Amino acid sequence: MKHWIEAARLRTLPLSVSGIIVGSIYALIHPTETIATPSEVFSWKIFGFALLTTLGLQVLSNFANDYGDGVKGTDNADRVGPQRAIQSGVITPQAMKKAIIITSLLTLLSAVTLIYFAFGRDNFGYSLFFLALGIAAIVSAIRYTVGNSAYGYRGFGDVFVFVFFGLVSTLGVNFLYSKEVDALLILPAVSVGLLSVGVLNLNNMRDQESDKKAGKNTIVVQIGAAKAKIYHYTLIITAMIGVVVFAILSDYNFDQYLFALAFIPLTKNLITVYKNQNPKLLDPELKKLALSTFLLSILLTICMTSLLSDIIVNLFLGGR
Repeated sequence: MKHWIEAARLRTLPLSVSGIIVGSIYALIHPTETIATPSEVFSWKIFGFALLTTLGLQVLSNFANDYGDGVKGTDNADRVGPQRAIQSGVITPQAMKKAIIITSLLTLLSAVTLIYFAFGRDNFGYSLFFLALGIAAIVSAIRYTVGNSAYGYRGFGDVFVFVFFGLVSTLGVNFLYSKEVDALLILPAVSVGLLSVGVLNLNNMRDQESDKKAGKNTIVVQIGAAKAKIYHYTLIITAMIGVVVFAILSDYNFDQYLFALAFIPLTKNLITVYKNQNPKLLDPELKKLALSTFLLSILLTICMTSLLSDIIVNLFLGGR
């Protein structure tokens, strides 16, 4: 059990739910034209299964990454980060393959349940679209490093992370509640997506040399260490700007900019990356940036409204 928990990489899980939290709370405090009250738009069933589905997708991605890099030999003695399960021999490739299949099925089951609670027997078109989206997310999580045409080996991993853990996570879950797309929510969705890509970029910066030897052509391998740092600055700074613009367009009061406290660890991360000369020392930054993104999502949802506590109390008393 210990080895499976390690293979699931628990430190990545807070990052994966950041978009779910932002999209859900935004739906909670922004009733639509057809849904007048928070208790009508928000559902604990949707929230719970959205979390389960996203966590399942993240664990699946971690298992598949361990398996794909393990059987390809990418995880070897040259790798800078902590040893993975297949690399160290504590889990066999056959066992990991079975775990991938089981996790895929459980994630799909969670996604189908989520879709049912969101749309019921109505809106068949929406249900079909989100089912296709869920299947695409599962396949993409596996194909990141698994197979001869694994897209993570061609530098497209950043796109997967941005789309599914940023846009789909935030905008998608919000649509499950509200049945509409709110253009303003695109800004925090993009911010969460960019910060998630930032975590992956740190991982790829740490593993640049070993990835290059193994033929894993991540964006960092393709553009080099110096430009990878510039890429990282762009991701983090653009994410922070996006949240500030969101606050301005939302007419936030001064006290609603509390989320800016999360900019402190994000700025520290930028400084650390700027000064770094040894890729091995970037490993702790992955966890720090993941937790900083989670902190930003929590603070942002708190800042969305001063009435959030009252709304939550009402939901517990009379919500679904």
